Amino acid sequence: MPAYTYIAQDRAGRRLTGIYQGIESVSALRQELEKAGLELVKAVKADKPNRKDPLRRSVRQKELVAFTYQFAGMYGAGLTVIQCLQTIEDQTDSPVLREILADVRQELQTGASLKRAFAKYQHVFSPFFVGMIEAGETGGKLAEALQTSAVYLEKRAELVQKIRAAFVYPVAVAIVCTIVVSAMLLFVVPMFAKLYERLHVPLPWPTQVLILLSTLLRGWWILIVLAVGGLIWLARRILRRPSVRSKIDHIRLRLPVLGGLYRLILVSRFIRTFAGLAGVGVPLLEAIEVAKVVANNAYMTSIAEDLQQSIQTGHAVSASLKAHTIFPAVMVQMANSGERSGLLAQMLTKAVDVIDKEIDRKIAGLLVRLEPVLTLVMGLVIGLILLAVYMPMFDYMGHLK
Repeated sequence: MPAYTYIAQDRAGRRLTGIYQGIESVSALRQELEKAGLELVKAVKADKPNRKDPLRRSVRQKELVAFTYQFAGMYGAGLTVIQCLQTIEDQTDSPVLREILADVRQELQTGASLKRAFAKYQHVFSPFFVGMIEAGETGGKLAEALQTSAVYLEKRAELVQKIRAAFVYPVAVAIVCTIVVSAMLLFVVPMFAKLYERLHVPLPWPTQVLILLSTLLRGWWILIVLAVGGLIWLARRILRRPSVRSKIDHIRLRLPVLGGLYRLILVSRFIRTFAGLAGVGVPLLEAIEVAKVVANNAYMTSIAEDLQQSIQTGHAVSASLKAHTIFPAVMVQMANSGERSGLLAQMLTKAVDVIDKEIDRKIAGLLVRLEPVLTLVMGLVIGLILLAVYMPMFDYMGHLK
């Protein structure tokens, strides 16, 4: 169904702008706005959305965290939801978020629920955020749900930032090594190849391989780029298949060095989502369902389904978690204490904080081990290339003696 960009005014004469999606005609749009006490001034049919449409682009994580904190603070101070969204819309520097909030506000003014209004933008607001909104709206704990969401998003953003920072050095080393090797193959190796050809020096097989690679890179670089691009496209298509993704999810957990770190990150994401939802009154089975979606891992999906079945048959959460080795002992112990004291969500959140500290230590230790290894690998690659380049020269000098 088409979308319309409109200008409307309220009874006080104040003008509002927005985008209404899923409406059949201008007359239908006018009727919907009249229900909200607004008079339609102008309506223009929006163009077909494309990738450049700001409502199709994502919002940066730090902007989303700031929005959630602002929303929680203003709503907790007594402002209505419409007033909160209008204030944040006027203050935000993000044009994408501004247009999204304008559309959400318009949806609310025409009678939509808060969950429905935000659920339209699932590429921006995660299932966890939408679930928290729904729980807070139906349970009368919207301020608490928003505050919990803000803390959750901030913790998740911090974890993502730490993981990215950990891979900055390896990526930088890989880029530098690629540039150096490419420059040697493009400029250095051809010079020595011409020299050896004029001197009629017999070439050992490492030098022959190096010259062959240089010739291919210089003469067929367009085909090589296209081939690499095609392989990347094909790999992405294959990785989208559920069966392939399931196998990769299991392989990630079994990697020699990164597997343990990935398991902790997966547990942290799953349990923090579960605890956040349970803390605002979402039933345990529904909280696990949302946490399963947020975790986005086939192995964790099977564990979540087993947890749901175990809890549904009357088992305690701690006992259900203990049946799976992916959950650390501290998680099980804190869950047990939380169930005994009636503070399950709070204790699980504290357990996740402990897990996050362990993740920080593992990332720091990984960096300490990676730096010398990567430096050694880069030096070894460049050294082998130089050795292959100069081997015929050494032979030639030996014959002269």
